Amino acid sequence: MAALDLLGRRGSLRIVWELRDDAILTFRALQAAADLPPGTLNARLAELRAADIVSAEAGYRLTSRGADLVLALAPLLTWSQTWADDLAMED
Repeated sequence: MAALDLLGRRGSLRIVWELRDDAILTFRALQAAADLPPGTLNARLAELRAADIVSAEAGYRLTSRGADLVLALAPLLTWSQTWADDLAMED
């Protein structure tokens, strides 16, 4: 449940998403990509760093644990796309 609590906080999943595929971003680039206020981004990054999901060496990047999280979320992405497509067909 701790992981769901962390990932359910505003911006957490977006930060992980923006750092996927070995991306390394500065605070400003991550702020622009995630569209988060500086205070919120700073708080989420601190939480994700404490959980060993993100590191801040020469920019922000996913740790190996963070990369594993992206892999674990892949089925959710597939489901989400199917769900969105189904909703679009209903309209």
